[in-house]
Amino acid sequence: MLNRIVVVGAAAAGLTAVETLRAKGYEGGLTLVGDEVHPPYDRPPLSKELLSEGWEPPSTWLRKEDVLAAVDVDLRLGCRATGLDQAARTVSLSTGERLPYDAAIIATGLRPRRLPYGDGLRGVHVLRSLDDAVRLREALAAGPRVAVIGAGFLGAEIAATARGAGLDVTLIDTNAQPLERQVGAGIGELVAGMHRDRGVRLVLGADVVGMAQDGGGGVRGVLLADGTTVDADLVVVAIGSVPAVDWLAGSGLPLGNGVLCDEYCRAAPGVWAAGDVANWPHPMMAGARVRLEQRTNAAQQAMAVASNLLAGDAGEKPYAPVPFGWTHQFGEKIQTIGWCPPDARTEIISGSTADREFVAAYHRDGVLVGGLGWNSARGLRQCRLLLGRPSAETAATAAAV
Repeated sequence: MLNRIVVVGAAAAGLTAVETLRAKGYEGGLTLVGDEVHPPYDRPPLSKELLSEGWEPPSTWLRKEDVLAAVDVDLRLGCRATGLDQAARTVSLSTGERLPYDAAIIATGLRPRRLPYGDGLRGVHVLRSLDDAVRLREALAAGPRVAVIGAGFLGAEIAATARGAGLDVTLIDTNAQPLERQVGAGIGELVAGMHRDRGVRLVLGADVVGMAQDGGGGVRGVLLADGTTVDADLVVVAIGSVPAVDWLAGSGLPLGNGVLCDEYCRAAPGVWAAGDVANWPHPMMAGARVRLEQRTNAAQQAMAVASNLLAGDAGEKPYAPVPFGWTHQFGEKIQTIGWCPPDARTEIISGSTADREFVAAYHRDGVLVGGLGWNSARGLRQCRLLLGRPSAETAATAAAV
């Protein structure tokens, strides 16, 4: 009998979970726990619309107050979960309270990786939360020289936003190209060209070994392994994130690269996980485990978890989404579908890279596993229909569209 459900994590996945539970008829007690004081908000705009000063914080909120109130959820904001006891079926909070549950959904997301140096210096930032974004926006408004460490999606977006504001920007990464880990070196080279064309200085294949300090406890540059210094008044560390599972130590839940779940997103009897923190076997990957850091997955997985939780053993369905992600940089829209592994064979199946409007297909072991659309949403939709087909079919089919 489900009388009390506790959802830990009040971002997109957690909010979607509680809304789906209510939409599917659950009428029992429902608690949503979030460690931030803000109402649930959207993260993708933090590195773009909010950072460029086009939006104010309320523009990022996922629901207006009256809509959120209508869900009839006990909303615990500014309250951190500190533990989960499977035997007692309780979630412990930083307030000292223990919330009893019949079912719990873990949606605690990620926390940013930090460098072992410079973290306490004035002018060194990370970007994960709304408060992080507001602080960074205020710092950028001072017009400093900016160094961004990490040229993945987040770092590249921050660099593009800062450069769009007219700032002096240097983007630093250990790889030979931006986004190389995410979409491969070939597309990464095109991303590099886009940034260079807009005036971003790229320092690639470089290892960061420290931060240079001024005399007042602030940063004045980034130290590289080759002995050079990238001068900067403001440094943003965007070197990836790790699943926020520290609070689950001692819970007995299977932890690794996130919360390890089964194909239904269940981690243990009565305990489920959704969003960036969830790690589960994906049928499209021959049962290999995946963990998706994508906004669309956060909502889709939360809906699947809520459905499986209410359905019971007989009605559960494996969660097998087709991954979808995007990034906006300098007005360009880059979207991905499926998997775009950096070691895959990449083929342009429509459009032109010179025009920055094309679709790239990613092949592995003779099968189309993913696609990337650069300013080509329609072409990417066609690519989605070909996923899982033999590679020989993709170019001919795409040419006929």
